[in-house]
Amino acid sequence: MRSDEIKKDYSRAPHRSLLYGTGVPKSSMDRAFIGLCSSFTDLIPGHTGMRDLERSIEKGVHTGGGQSFIFSVPGICDGIAMGHKGMHYSLPSRDAIADMIECVVEAHRLDGVVFLTNCDKITPGMLMASARLNIPSIFVTAGPMVSGNWRMQRRSFVRDTFEAIAKYRNGEIDQQELENLEMCSCPSQGSCQGLYTANTMACLTEAMGMSLPGCGTALAGQAKKKRIAFDSGAQICELVKSDIKPRDILNDKAFHNAVTVDLALGGSTNTALHLPAIANEADKELDLKLFDKLSRITPHITNLRPGGEYFMEDLEYAGGIPAVLNKLKTLLKDNITVTGEKLYTIADSALCLDNDIIRDIENPYHEEGGIAVLKGNIAPDGSVVKQSAVDGEMLKFTGSAKVYNSEEDALSAIMNGEIENGNVVVIRYEGPKGGPGMREMLAPTAAISGMGLKQVALITDGRFSGGTRGPCIGHISPEAAEGGIIAHVKNGDKISIDIPERKIHLDVDSAEIDKRKSVWKKPSPKITKGYLAKYSLYVSSASKGAIFQINK
Repeated sequence: MRSDEIKKDYSRAPHRSLLYGTGVPKSSMDRAFIGLCSSFTDLIPGHTGMRDLERSIEKGVHTGGGQSFIFSVPGICDGIAMGHKGMHYSLPSRDAIADMIECVVEAHRLDGVVFLTNCDKITPGMLMASARLNIPSIFVTAGPMVSGNWRMQRRSFVRDTFEAIAKYRNGEIDQQELENLEMCSCPSQGSCQGLYTANTMACLTEAMGMSLPGCGTALAGQAKKKRIAFDSGAQICELVKSDIKPRDILNDKAFHNAVTVDLALGGSTNTALHLPAIANEADKELDLKLFDKLSRITPHITNLRPGGEYFMEDLEYAGGIPAVLNKLKTLLKDNITVTGEKLYTIADSALCLDNDIIRDIENPYHEEGGIAVLKGNIAPDGSVVKQSAVDGEMLKFTGSAKVYNSEEDALSAIMNGEIENGNVVVIRYEGPKGGPGMREMLAPTAAISGMGLKQVALITDGRFSGGTRGPCIGHISPEAAEGGIIAHVKNGDKISIDIPERKIHLDVDSAEIDKRKSVWKKPSPKITKGYLAKYSLYVSSASKGAIFQINK
């Protein structure tokens, strides 16, 4: 075992002494040393219940014959970080989390790790670390929040808080109604109730075979989640004994399955950043072309919020990810999972208990998958849209540009009534380098929806929350800070969007674009100190997953 390096031989007497100092009994020195990488924090609703899950995992590890050690990584709540300086740190925290895990696991020579995670950048950061370290690993995602309730209607975080702000500003609801909504929209622990980034990544972690069946949708705080946590603790010991490692599981088939399930569910566009980054750590290449290729042949079979009306609890009660795998089996590739069973075996044993919540592939909500990759002169390296959340009448749209160099300027313009139907809101200098950190634009997109602007599109070199709906196109690459065409758009320019044809085009002739390029000057960095300054120097384009590029 790896841990023998710190506990065997007479020369390791000092190491053993320190381990005894932590309370490890002598009888456990021959057990596998299992790290329990917990992202517990009081700052994130999706993580506040993890103390109970830590106990369940510890019991499982001991039952399985291991010795567990809890260590922690920080987490950021994207909802709380949204709309101010804090959002600069969200995406960069993913890579910091992976680095911190690497430091702890390698320094202490752990034999295996149970990763306890839930929210947006923490799950992909942990998956990146798992693939990089390549020691036996299993994931426990803490689960979705149950729906809120107000006026006998089910409520969810994004629609009933972010979108409600614009309704209040418009006079559709008063201050008391806004307060009632904000008190009821997040009624418990758990990740936000729709198919936003946290829940999307939880589902894809299960689809890739890195968590136990049912883990991705089992609700936070319920006994089922505790049982899954216990079983995961026991199973990591079996993975260590069998020497089954992440890269045995995270192969080309796993990433094919993850993208397919993502498209079928209509998941967050953030997966177009996270899956390539995880694949990179597993020494695999996952190009945006795969998303587009599979999107054309993968039907969209669920109708979850934000684009639809169902909640994560509905998906759970209908059969969860095993039922989704059952419906999609002919589009998936059989592969090993952390259970020791193959994916097809899990799919074959699953039951679907509601054929509207999870539809057959012959009767989908949409013929194509949830994500589309658009290219054109303004995005030669690609851009991403959640097409399953776009109204049919807006799948093709041409509008006049209203250009803003920051999220704050755009949000102010929207709330002040400066945006009209027929506009394309352009938010630039918010990419991985220019942001830095590629902020999410949930506040502007929610404001557009809340203001009732149904004939408005938004494009950005930043990114969108999984809670975004409507014709919102992100990840425009190259970004403005690198001199991409988005840097040269002017107010009044026509921009054409054709999602079915996968096209986005700035309707300005090439000579004029070249003229604008000749006078463009690269702006000074927005942040010049600390982690974000270092991040902006080494981060790649969004088209490559916004990963660190050490060798330039």
